[in-house]
Amino acid sequence: MYKKESTGWIKHVDFIILDMICLQIAFVLAYALRIHKLDLYGIILYRNMAIFIEVANMLIMFALGTMKNVLKRGHYRNFVMTLQQGVILGAMSILYLFMIQEGQQYSRMIMISTIVIYILLTYLVRELWKYNIRKKMQDGGNRSLLMVVSEDVAHATVENMKTNNYARYTLAGLVIIDKEMTGQYIDGVEVVADVENAAEYVCKQWIDEVLIVTSDAVPYPKELIEQFTETGVTVHLNLAKIQNVPGKKQFVEKIGDYTVLTTSINYASTRELMLKRLMDIVGGIAGCLITGILFLFVAPAIYIASPGPIFFAQERVGKNGKRFKMYKFRSMYLDAEERKAELMKDNKLGDGKMFKMDFDPRVIGNKILPDGTHKTGIGDFIRRTSIDEFPQFFNVLKGDMSIIGVRDIIGTTRENSSIYAACVA
Repeated sequence: MYKKESTGWIKHVDFIILDMICLQIAFVLAYALRIHKLDLYGIILYRNMAIFIEVANMLIMFALGTMKNVLKRGHYRNFVMTLQQGVILGAMSILYLFMIQEGQQYSRMIMISTIVIYILLTYLVRELWKYNIRKKMQDGGNRSLLMVVSEDVAHATVENMKTNNYARYTLAGLVIIDKEMTGQYIDGVEVVADVENAAEYVCKQWIDEVLIVTSDAVPYPKELIEQFTETGVTVHLNLAKIQNVPGKKQFVEKIGDYTVLTTSINYASTRELMLKRLMDIVGGIAGCLITGILFLFVAPAIYIASPGPIFFAQERVGKNGKRFKMYKFRSMYLDAEERKAELMKDNKLGDGKMFKMDFDPRVIGNKILPDGTHKTGIGDFIRRTSIDEFPQFFNVLKGDMSIIGVRDIIGTTRENSSIYAACVA
């Protein structure tokens, strides 16, 4: 599911919170410098002023659009905006004291010092936070972006995305649709595929989103776009050319410095994803607690029957091909992989791509007795009851997987787990 970027003031909520903290620090410092104490919140006039200046500052930020393009503003413009905000805040504070007729009781030195310290401190914090964000832009993030371009705009597209990577994409590579350049590099970004094998590359590698930018002389690769959307990745089309994709969610947004038409099978707002992540965290914590209780009983049984690690980690392919380590209670002997070859003749799935047996002797405790009867043990028990799956709640807590529902428990196959966690890595 695609996370649609926040718009409006919530897009820069981090700057807003930092501004509010800086204002309160400035207020405390100004009081301490004048009175040489830190008891300002015990005095009702100053306590009310502490609340008022925060509310007034929020109103000023929204009215002036202080946070608009805060990441793109230069040092001088940022200082001017901060100065303007501080001066207006000082004027509103004076008006507030005049309205409540408490101006004589309030220290003018504290008032002036608060505004001066706030302007300087806020400007410094904004610049440092911008530097931190821009550094993260260079390092990339947890979303992988594949750029599909024509040769004549490849250089400009890479340069643009590196300069305006505010969404902190990891640039996964380039696909040149009008020339074979696979293996070459453009501004440090590798050309990983051409128009013929781009869809296959997306299926095999970690790709979350695709940005398509072509010149007017090169048409959009319509067939390739359809292949991309069918794989589940989100597709962004530069609005130089617009086309309808029936049955898909489409909306306009910014990617780097491009205005694009974004196409996705589905998407969620920031609020919806925050609620979903909160549910996963709560569910993950509860599941980890249950796992801890089960560990007290399961771990000794596993170790006695088969000395070695209690947990089993396996690399799995998650959302859009991103790989992660999935954890389970170990239910097989340590040499299970080595013994697989000799048991392949009994594989019920003859294609060789998967392995399944009615009675697998590699499972801890499984034995075929001399009389031909089958004896099971702890491995079979935790597999049948799906207890071996509980450590996956740690993956849910990490964000590698997500709890998406409860399965129907029908029959006794391994697929009938009571909790269904989807890969979201």
